Amino acid sequence: MTEKTKTKLLKKTALAEALGALMAEYSVFAPAKEAERQAFTRISAENMDSVNLAGAPVLPTKGLLLPRSETLFEIGLGTGDASVPEYAGDTLLFGARPCDARSIVNLDCVFLDERYKDGPYAARRECLTVVANACAEIPGDTCFCDSMGGSPAGREGADVLLRETRTGNAWIADFITDKGRRVEALWQAAGLLSAPGRASAKEPPACKLRPGKPECLPEKLVAAFENPAWARFSEACIGCGVCSYICPTCYCFDIGTETRGDKAEEFRCWDCCMFSDYSRMAGGHDPRPTKKERFRNRCLHKLAYFDERYGRTLCVGCGRCILKCPAGIDIAAVIEWGATL
Repeated sequence: MTEKTKTKLLKKTALAEALGALMAEYSVFAPAKEAERQAFTRISAENMDSVNLAGAPVLPTKGLLLPRSETLFEIGLGTGDASVPEYAGDTLLFGARPCDARSIVNLDCVFLDERYKDGPYAARRECLTVVANACAEIPGDTCFCDSMGGSPAGREGADVLLRETRTGNAWIADFITDKGRRVEALWQAAGLLSAPGRASAKEPPACKLRPGKPECLPEKLVAAFENPAWARFSEACIGCGVCSYICPTCYCFDIGTETRGDKAEEFRCWDCCMFSDYSRMAGGHDPRPTKKERFRNRCLHKLAYFDERYGRTLCVGCGRCILKCPAGIDIAAVIEWGATL
C-alpha cells in the first residue's frame, strides 16, 4: 500500500447510493445483464437493478477506450474542411475485475507510447476512472491471472480497489490515485464511507487453472517457432475471431473510408489476426497463409513479442478465450507446453 492510498469502509447495502453519487459526475459503466449476456453497460436509474458484481462479463473493458468502430475525422467534400470528434465527459468503470483493470495498463503501453500517442485513446483514457472489484471468489474455472503476473486482488490499473470484508457485508475501499480520491470525496459527501476500524479483507483466493508459466517463456516460445506442435494446437481453429473480440488486450484494428452525403469519413474498427485476409498484401501475397501461422503469431504476440517490447506479458489470464472458443482451443495449454521446452 502506497503512502497516498486512503482506506475506508463502504457497506454493500449502499451500492445503489454509491452508484447514484457517481452518476452525478460520471457516465458510469458496470457489469450488468444485457440481453442474454453479462456486459459493461451504461448505468442509469432505470437499469441500476441489473448491476451484477458476481462473475465476470464476457465482453471486455477495452470498448470504452478503443470502440468497436469510431470516426477518426471527417472531410467536407465540397469545402475540404476537416473536423475531428471531441471526446468530452468523464467516464467511470465500476466493478471491473483486477485482470481487466490490468489489461488497461497493457493497452496504455501501446496507445500512450512516448514515441507515439494515439489521440482518441489518450483523450478517453484521461477521462476514465477505474473502480476495480477484487475477487473474493474466483469467477470461473478458466481464470489464471496469478500465473500471468497479476492477482485476484491486484490493484494495477485501478484508481479505487474494493475488497470484500471477511464478514462479506462490506467492502474495504482503497483510494489509490488522484482520480480515486475524487470518488472518495463524492462518497464521503454522500455519507457512505466510514473508518475501516478492525474490519479486514478476505485473503485473495488462488486461481484454479495454473499453467505454470516460467519467466523464460518468451525465449522458449520464440525458439520453438518452427516446432510442429503449432499445427497441432491450431488444427481445430475455425478462424472465427471470437478469441480476439472478447480479449481485453487484443488491439488490432483496420482503417477505412466511407462517403456519406457531402462528407467523407475515415474510421477504424476492430480487426483480428486470426482472419484469413488480415495479413494479405495488396499483391495477394500472405505471409501467414494458414491458420497455423496465424495462431502461432497470436500466441507469440500475447506471450513473447509484447514482453520483448514492453517488459510485460500481454495476456492477463482472464480466461475468456478459453471459455468461449467454439473449438475448445486453450492458450493455457500452449503455456504449459512452452514451459516444458
